[in-house]
Formats: sequence, C-alpha cells, structure tokens
Amino acid sequence: MPELPEVETIRRQLEPVLVGRVVVDAWAFPSAKFAAAVETIGARVDTVGRRGKYLLCDLDDDRQLAIHLGMTGVLRVGEFGCESDGERDPYVRASFTLDDDTVVELHDVRRFGRIAVVPRGDHRTLPTLHALGPEPLTDDFEVRAFHRAVAASARAVKTQLLSQRPVAGIGNIYADEALWRARVHPAKRTLTRPQAARLHAAIRAVLAESIERHGTTLRDYRTFDGGSGTNQEALQVYGRAGEPCVACATTLRSCVLDGRTTTWCPRCQRPNAEPRRRPQPLR
Repeated sequence: MPELPEVETIRRQLEPVLVGRVVVDAWAFPSAKFAAAVETIGARVDTVGRRGKYLLCDLDDDRQLAIHLGMTGVLRVGEFGCESDGERDPYVRASFTLDDDTVVELHDVRRFGRIAVVPRGDHRTLPTLHALGPEPLTDDFEVRAFHRAVAASARAVKTQLLSQRPVAGIGNIYADEALWRARVHPAKRTLTRPQAARLHAAIRAVLAESIERHGTTLRDYRTFDGGSGTNQEALQVYGRAGEPCVACATTLRSCVLDGRTTTWCPRCQRPNAEPRRRPQPLR
C-alpha cells in the first residue's frame, strides 16, 4: 500500500497538472467507492494537498476531492484509458478530463481505493481521515504529545503506528524501518521518554529520506509520471528477514504481529534492554 512518501511523491507531480484546471468531464466505475468522481465536473482545482495517505484537492466551490489509493491504486495521465480495440482498461476505476484535454485516471486492480467529495476540510464522513494523528513532517508532530499518545495504549508500538492515531501516514514498511533505526522492539508496549524521542526522530528521518528517493517500489506503486521509487534500495530491515543486520550482522527475524508481517533485529532491538551498539543506516 502506498504510504506517506509515495503519496507525497504523487502529490508533488500531480500538482502542476491539476492546479488551475477545470474538470470538464469525469467517469466512474459502477461502485459507491468511486462514484463521487463525477461530482467534480465543472469544478476548478485550486490546490493539491495531502493528509496522511490521502490526496486532498481543494475545489473552487468550497468542496474537496479526497482520493485514497488503497493497496494497488495508481494515478496516471491517460495511459490506462482505452486499449487499441477501443475497450476501456478494466482496471480503470475513475477518470477526470481537464480543460486542456489532459485525462487523469485512477487504475486500481484490487479496488481497495476510494474517491469522495466532501465540504472543504469536513472529513466526518471519512472516519479514517477524520481521526488521523499529526503530520510527521510538520511542527504538529511533537515529541511529548507523541509519547503521551503511545503511552495511552496497551497495544504493541508497531500496531499503534499502523493505527494512524499517534502519527499519520506510516504503514508496514516505514514502521519497521523507523523502529529499527530507533532501536525499539516492535512488540514493545511501553516506551520511555528517550525511546519515544528516538522513534520520533527516526520517523521523520525515514519518511523524509524516502520522499527524496520518490518512495518505495516493491510491486504496484508507480509515480504519477510512470516511474519507480528507489527507496527499496535503502531498506535496512523491511523484507530482509534471514539476512544480516547492517549494523551488527545479527540475523534479522520476522513474525506476524497483530496480523502484519514484522521484521526486526534481535540485538539492536532487544525488548527489555538498550543495545550495545547503535544501528546506523547505510548511506
């Protein structure tokens, strides 16, 4: 599933294409999850923003277009529209035709994505979006508040990160990476203030670095211009179970934690003690 760095990469590429343009036509796959696309006809796009894993486009009529890419969603320019025989690509779930003839399409194989049009800034009909924690790369993401949020739950710290409540935008990839960098065991249920501070800094760092690399492409994710991210080349723990830790050479372990595959280093991320050696990411 695209996480914050992937969605932010798409947002940055989508912004110059959409801003100032009027949606002159739209089409939606016959499903309630995508039907709202046609509600944008006649509206001008004023801004292209992001909240967590959601793309948020402010329209000139005080409404907002919200797009969630789900697990396999990809936004592209027209490339997925019609095949050579004139038939629409069966995986296109919505399309927007702009006043400069550009066609932006949402291609989503598994149909886990969603499109909604809501009053600008009113996300009460989108519970997940409405309940998001602070944005990790802004001043709203404060160390003390983060520590309090994590301490308020008895769940494993990785599960809390994936809930989007203590901080927005983190999925399985960046949770594993941030926890390793912070030297925090993913199943740990209480964090000291120093541990919370390290995790806070690690979250910011791994997300910022991945944005610089245009995200992580493992299978489905593609940038808006059809390219791939390169952050997969810099992953330290995610997907590397059975390989040596780059910091201490201990074999990385993997398990299913609250339904999500999780990888960690048993030495660098010991549950009840600080590791002797601080892990340093490869540059």
